[in-house]
Amino acid sequence: MSPPSAETSTFDEAMLARIEDAGINASAPREQRWVDGWLLRLSPAKAKRARCIQAVAPGRLDIEAKLALCLPLFAAAGLRPYVRITPFSQPAGLDIHLAERGMVRIDDTRVMVLPSLDAWAVQDADISGAGAIEGAAADAFADWVGRARGSSAGERSAHAERIARPAVPHHAVFAKDDRGDVVAAGLVVVEGEVAGLYDVFTAEAARGRGHGERLCRHLLAGAARQGAIVAYLQVDAANEGARRIYHRLGFADGYSYHYRTPPHGAA
Repeated sequence: MSPPSAETSTFDEAMLARIEDAGINASAPREQRWVDGWLLRLSPAKAKRARCIQAVAPGRLDIEAKLALCLPLFAAAGLRPYVRITPFSQPAGLDIHLAERGMVRIDDTRVMVLPSLDAWAVQDADISGAGAIEGAAADAFADWVGRARGSSAGERSAHAERIARPAVPHHAVFAKDDRGDVVAAGLVVVEGEVAGLYDVFTAEAARGRGHGERLCRHLLAGAARQGAIVAYLQVDAANEGARRIYHRLGFADGYSYHYRTPPHGAA
């Protein structure tokens, strides 16, 4: 089955474009610059969305001329170059061009959309379930999530800096079990009417017990109370366990994206 595009999705394309803009803003690092219509992100964080080319506008130069300007900046920063490819990437034909120059496709991802938060606005943000859900400081949040994911110390530090000084306010939380141990984490970014869920992660030993779902319910209820009317999240297309949870919460696929990167040894 082909992945959803903005054209084949059942959601309004204007809403999906608004969600894409919100997602770019939500992951903005300090280390970024604009190059002829492309937004370069040069953070040493683990998340590729904070260390890639976001091809958001066509600009004036051709693709090869843009790459000639961009790729050396990644090399100078000691980072592997990635180009994020979405249905909104510019110029047209970018993905085909990168494939033809030998850049490989990785990390097939789905942007899932919850089109209405109306029902969540009347729910108690303190969703019932074993253990508390508490606010988390940026350093503690990035450290717990990073260690759980196997991130390096440098990647954890960059993550903490990005969410401590965000372009759009973040609200991070921990979910605890009935013994008071942290078993899951996640954060929500609310930009106007749009809320994004990020860094939702459950400790491996605690999976299958509903902790991730109750954490998401908590974040969605809080976002609705802040005035958000639609929610989105980004999830690995192969992560069937997480996708089942998100489907239960009412999310559906909006569109897909992936990355292109030079073959190993050619970066």
